[in-house]
Amino acid sequence: MKSKKLIILVGAILGIAAVLLVKFGNPGNMGFCIACFLRDIAGSVGLHQAAVVQYARPEIIGLILGGMIMALAGREFKSRGGSSPFTRFILGFVVMVGALMFLGCPLRMMLRIGGGDLNAIVGLIGFIGGILLGIVFLNRGFTLQRTYKLHKIEGFLFPGVMVALLVILIVIPTLLIFSTEGPGSMHAPILLSLVAGLVVGALAQKSRLCTMGAVRDVFLFKDYYLLTGFVTIIVVAIIGNLITGTFSLGFADQPVAHTDGLWNFLGMALVGFASALLGGCPLRQLILSAEGNIDSVITTVGMIAGAAICHNFGLASSAKGATFNGQVAVIIGFIVVFIIAFTNLQKKKKEGAANE
Repeated sequence: MKSKKLIILVGAILGIAAVLLVKFGNPGNMGFCIACFLRDIAGSVGLHQAAVVQYARPEIIGLILGGMIMALAGREFKSRGGSSPFTRFILGFVVMVGALMFLGCPLRMMLRIGGGDLNAIVGLIGFIGGILLGIVFLNRGFTLQRTYKLHKIEGFLFPGVMVALLVILIVIPTLLIFSTEGPGSMHAPILLSLVAGLVVGALAQKSRLCTMGAVRDVFLFKDYYLLTGFVTIIVVAIIGNLITGTFSLGFADQPVAHTDGLWNFLGMALVGFASALLGGCPLRQLILSAEGNIDSVITTVGMIAGAAICHNFGLASSAKGATFNGQVAVIIGFIVVFIIAFTNLQKKKKEGAANE
């Protein structure tokens, strides 16, 4: 039996942690953002050259290690994979294209709403629309096929990479690239960021927190468990921002955001559509990676590659708005996800016919 007390507690702690991270140095309305932070890490290790978004974010490291520790403690750590790996890579890539069009993952969308950014409401409508589109295909039998048990060491490799990144960040930071201006130069102290990530990662693993799942479960199963956590994060973020004086209601002059409603909508719609087919939002993919799910590791690598391509080829938006290249990429992203959705339906039908 899922406890709503747990998901409310998790949402409250995440909301508080996000507000505190901003208070102590993170960019506005960016206490946590999986897309932005993976992008910053990609820049920090030299995968893209956008000088304003390069920093090895300890929050990501903490999320993965916290999730792994909780999974091990609950005997839920299982190395598994093999479910359409390259398809998942492409879907992860597409998720990042949509997220960097909007300038944030679904979690940051919620935190932006909590900070008074009305552009994020537009993004939320798009996100819900994209998930509903994905549900149409799920109801028609969309599947990325089964996973397989793998050698246990396989599941520890990705967390091991995160440990190595943390050691480099603390011991030999000269190996990394750090922004001297822009969002990448704005960050809370390493220890605070790491601890916040550890706590949220552990709680997200325990509660199965997922922003996409919150919407999907309501429409598919009339289950409001995850939605309760979704709403709690926003409410606590609003209260926290009001207390710290960082709440600013409106469309204009929001931190690391633009006011192009159409592309905010379409960017998050693409994120919702691809996430529905993947079975989890970017945060959930990180936590599943921490549990030994190699399919989610591949998805995460796809997101990192997507971030690098977006900034190397001018696809990512800025406070000035969406780029033409980014608009084209989002349209192509929708085409790719539709092809993946229809192809997997056709594959399922063929297999069904062969078994008759």
